Amino acid sequence: MKDVMVVIGPGSIGQAIARRVSAGKHLILADLREENANAAAKTLSEAGFEVSTAVVDVTSRESVHALVETAKSLGPVTGVIHAAGVSPTQASPATILKVDLYGTALVLEEFGNVIARGGAGVVIASQSGHRLPALTQEQNKALAITPVDELYALPMLQPDQVTDPLRAYQISKRGNSLRVMAEAVRWGKRGARVNAISPGIIITPLAKDELSGPRGAGYRRMIEQCPAGRAGTPDEVGNVGALLMGPDGAFITGGDFLMDGGVTAAYWYGDLAPT
Repeated sequence: MKDVMVVIGPGSIGQAIARRVSAGKHLILADLREENANAAAKTLSEAGFEVSTAVVDVTSRESVHALVETAKSLGPVTGVIHAAGVSPTQASPATILKVDLYGTALVLEEFGNVIARGGAGVVIASQSGHRLPALTQEQNKALAITPVDELYALPMLQPDQVTDPLRAYQISKRGNSLRVMAEAVRWGKRGARVNAISPGIIITPLAKDELSGPRGAGYRRMIEQCPAGRAGTPDEVGNVGALLMGPDGAFITGGDFLMDGGVTAAYWYGDLAPT
């Protein structure tokens, strides 16, 4: 049996990482929309990868567990790339919390139960998590270790506390980073690693939705005013993902790698600072 690599949300970034770490493995591409998984499978199978597809709803424990069981049946699960999510323009605060926060915690828990020794995972978070003002230590701990099915009950996540999609997104992505840190301890007991990447504006279909949406002007300003002076590419995220999942990253776990062209630096200390 071959080692198994699972990609949840096989869009531009998920595929870019998968191309670098999945040669010789069985690659499972899972998405809420079957047509998305099939499109990615066509591209990667034509590039020489052994690919199968699955439908998964990351907000459903039953659905995520079924994906885990499918992966296990094909071989040892040595890699997980979690790149599924929705943006502030695409969804309501409640949906963002459900998909981006709860869904990520659920994936980390379920796959953390089966990840093979020597395996590795990467979660795609966001620069937005780094622009959320500091939370209290109690809030950090709650986002990191509250049992997955109790996350929604946290006072800080109630509808009267999170009324804006951007706020929901920032909290979710900060939560992703914190949950990865906590899960790294548990994954480490199985001899596996897990990290997060927090990309800035990477030119993907999701980013294009944001650039043409109500926050488009702000996004364009971030691109123009950041130190790098441009948006990023999925391949650049793929390079970092390959480092984190490969042998050169063997001492890296529980980390969150911000790669945003300096947008966050400019937000806190430069021309993008809020007035």
